[in-house]
Amino acid sequence: MSLVLESRHVGSVYVVRCAGRIVTGQEVALLEEALKRGLREFSRLVLNLGEVNYVDSSGMGLIVRFLWHTRTRGGDLRLAGPTPFVVKLLEITKLSAVFRIYPDEEAAIVSFLKEGVSAPAESTNTGPRVLFLDPTPDTCAFVRALLTRHGYRVLSTGLMGDAKILLTASSVDIIILGPDCGPLASQSTVNILQQLAPAARTVVLEKEFKSRAADEAGTALLERIQSSPTA
Repeated sequence: MSLVLESRHVGSVYVVRCAGRIVTGQEVALLEEALKRGLREFSRLVLNLGEVNYVDSSGMGLIVRFLWHTRTRGGDLRLAGPTPFVVKLLEITKLSAVFRIYPDEEAAIVSFLKEGVSAPAESTNTGPRVLFLDPTPDTCAFVRALLTRHGYRVLSTGLMGDAKILLTASSVDIIILGPDCGPLASQSTVNILQQLAPAARTVVLEKEFKSRAADEAGTALLERIQSSPTA
């Protein structure tokens, strides 16, 4: 089976889910590109190996290389749900003592979240904690950058399940549902999120947020979260 990858971010954590073989050639190249994309914005990486049935020396070398890349940036690369083959490989090579390994993806993500902030731009921020939920990576990146520059502490994700993880692991003052949330912006979804963070204010962004000029959209968002108890 060739390598299949799924990547996403959960708050300050970038997750890469792998299925198949991590071997020299196209598979290693695909994984390297996915990890590089993650490192462009994040220093906390989770590699989910729950469906990996074979790793050659080149593949393991790549994973070790990115482990050192993340640690030199003050982060880490953690392994989640390794298959019996991967567990045995790590034990034989004694790399099990080098990596931090977790039984499943959620446990690895939460281990990072419990350690607090990792991004230097956010480390000195003392403003309200914001959870931004939207499936579009570029919208998440824009809102994260905007609010972080204005002193907010921002968590973002594109999946409802990950939003629940973030709310369970972190206290949140404001919940923002992005313009592409669609059904996720329904009242039932809002109710679920508010049950997990009952003290948080909720803002739902209109679809037109994406098409407005960036400065106008940013100013309007700041005004809404600063002035409205709910929206």
